Amino acid sequence: MAESKSKQDAAGAEDDNKRKFREALDRKMSKSSGASDHKDTGGKQSRAHGAAGNHREFRRKSG
Repeated sequence: MAESKSKQDAAGAEDDNKRKFREALDRKMSKSSGASDHKDTGGKQSRAHGAAGNHREFRRKSG
């Protein structure tokens, strides 16, 4: 009977650890969900660097 009691205590401790981790995860998720997600803004800026476009310039090495 002592062995079954220790198994129950181990299972109870494991459940307690799971509960504590779940509570910590819930607190973490609630902190991060309070921040702004920036989902209401538009997409990326289409031309961040002006008229550079696809024009590439190659120069030969002199010398």
